[in-house]
Amino acid sequence: MSSLAHPPRVIAVYRRDDLPRGLRPVTLALWRVGDPGNVGTLLRAADAFGAGVALSEGCADPTGPKAVRASMGALFRVPLSGFDEPRGKRVALVPDGGIPLPELDFGGDVVFVLGAEREGLPGELLERCDELASIPQPGGGESLNVAMAGAIALYELSRNPA
Repeated sequence: MSSLAHPPRVIAVYRRDDLPRGLRPVTLALWRVGDPGNVGTLLRAADAFGAGVALSEGCADPTGPKAVRASMGALFRVPLSGFDEPRGKRVALVPDGGIPLPELDFGGDVVFVLGAEREGLPGELLERCDELASIPQPGGGESLNVAMAGAIALYELSRNPA
């Protein structure tokens, strides 16, 4: 006898090719974000703020169980694209040394570029970005988790659109 009150069931079948594709004026571009929970959480944040998500090679599979669970269904609403597809001002989020995010001029389409959990963004990728921005942390402390940084950036943009 199973210890589960209700055994797991398949409730839907969804073709990977049927996931939303395309571009939006605001995008989170993920560079080798390897944790599926972070990918799913960033999809959820993008959904909340009307953004798209662009994935580089080496990112966790957004259709994996942990990513799907963390996205809370956003995977089926947020358009996905390749990392280099979105156009607009590319803003690399870096732990420190960038323009404070609240001071950034967000005119036009914006692509927030977020790096891998441990390695961040490589120098050659930073050089391809239009701006480097950091999230001020009045209390100091460690750098933010990539999913938190992406959500904060989207919120800041929503507070201060062009």
